[in-house]
Amino acid sequence: MRFDVLTLFPAMFEGPLDESILKRAQTAGLIEVAIHQLRDWATDKHHTVDDTAFGGGPGMVMKPEPLFAAVEDIQPLAQPPAHVVLLTPQGRTLDAPLVRELATYDRLLLVCGRYEGVDERVREHIVDREVSIGDIVVTGGELPALLLLDAVSRQIPGVLGAADALAEESFDDNLLEYPQYTRPADFREWSVPDVLRSGNHAEVDRWRRRQRILRTSRRRPDLFAVADLTEEDRAWLKAQE
Repeated sequence: MRFDVLTLFPAMFEGPLDESILKRAQTAGLIEVAIHQLRDWATDKHHTVDDTAFGGGPGMVMKPEPLFAAVEDIQPLAQPPAHVVLLTPQGRTLDAPLVRELATYDRLLLVCGRYEGVDERVREHIVDREVSIGDIVVTGGELPALLLLDAVSRQIPGVLGAADALAEESFDDNLLEYPQYTRPADFREWSVPDVLRSGNHAEVDRWRRRQRILRTSRRRPDLFAVADLTEEDRAWLKAQE
């Protein structure tokens, strides 16, 4: 899968892309990431990419000319044409279903917004999708783009190594992940639950499933409201009340 990233601050991507899983995925040829400096498409001597807003108001707005020119030049660099994603607080919240959907594309072009946002004609005519990382405002689209890139890359076969590495992660079936433990079995006065040391895989699976249900009901009632539960799950949870 190829990611093209259009940004005013390319250096923000250097550290994360040069470490850990994302670096290994690039080395293995599982993902390709190309970073593009938006100012390269500015036409004046000052490389201007923003201007004041019509109608007044604080802050600056990203100009349409460099953004249109950049996207139109980047699209032919590889095939197929990229699905263009604008990182903006006004977009759909990045969640597990959206990540899985984005991972089905062969190529994404991530446009990192800045300032007060982009000229509305950019949204209307060259962007395929707008994505937000949540109901917060950050200084630009670079950090959200990195989060999206990382989350989508994890869905690419081979990136995480083990074939079952994605199994039962948080948000699968709209449930959070179960508690995890490692050695030592006894630490200070706290011990690992006996069931996890029993060797009974069916009981371990049942315990993990129930812990996912219990944890989600307590921590994320919004997720729990749409969780995929069986009648047995519901009966067990009711017995815990």
